[in-house]
Amino acid sequence: MFNDKIAEPLVTAAPAAPSAPPPGAAADWTIPQRWDRFTPEEHRVWDILFERQQEMLHGRAVRAFEEGLDVLKLSRPGIPELDELNERLFARTGWTVVSVPGLVPDDIFFEHLRNRRFPAGNFIRSAEQLDYLEEPDVFHDVFGHVPLLAQPAVADFMQALGEAGLRALSLGALDRLARLYWYTVEFGLAREDGRLKIYGAGILSSFGESRFALESEATPRPEFNLKQILRTRYRPDSFQQCYFVIDSFEGLLERMLRDPLEPIYEELRDLPDLEPSEASRAQVGA
Repeated sequence: MFNDKIAEPLVTAAPAAPSAPPPGAAADWTIPQRWDRFTPEEHRVWDILFERQQEMLHGRAVRAFEEGLDVLKLSRPGIPELDELNERLFARTGWTVVSVPGLVPDDIFFEHLRNRRFPAGNFIRSAEQLDYLEEPDVFHDVFGHVPLLAQPAVADFMQALGEAGLRALSLGALDRLARLYWYTVEFGLAREDGRLKIYGAGILSSFGESRFALESEATPRPEFNLKQILRTRYRPDSFQQCYFVIDSFEGLLERMLRDPLEPIYEELRDLPDLEPSEASRAQVGA
């Protein structure tokens, strides 16, 4: 049995992104990857993370994730060169990965998603930080997110989230939309062949949470419920206290395209937030 008490977060509460692009970054915060600047030690860290995470995820991740690793040839040693990766990814779903110096402002992030671009931090953690870092690095962003972007329904869902994020910003409802992103893209579980499987990038890229998310006996795993998710708080500095479960990526995309979020924001405006531990007990309309 997994010991919940030893849980350690992969990513802690990261500092907010600066308000202006740093020197050398374009207006959309992109920078050249300059793959040749990565050191042998940085490539070695990627290989350590990749090997142990691929082994941990066998039988735990959704099939589409393992298929994406194969299609995009992410099993090659070393940090991926984005030009090569993007040729294969764009041919599959029209997405590309762009390098950014670190965290970017919300409007920039969602604008990239709307245009089928995924921002990836152009740095990698040190060997002393394999399980602990302050903000997402290239391993989290590329290993965790990119394989599923080769799956058409996920690719379309992510673009829809980009559009929804920009609308939420204009309405002052970003905190609601952020919860949908968090409980699906970052920390979502799916039911596949009668078993719970991992698809959220925050779990896929975390050695500890890959076990915790499926094995913790005290953690609720309610079925996907849009209104419930938009009401449920989350913790960015620890393993999750709740994981929502979808039946399929196609169903998730259909729900996103079918139901406008703006009326739901208004409906929930005066309702109290839910704590993650309340998620499986709350009575919220689907």
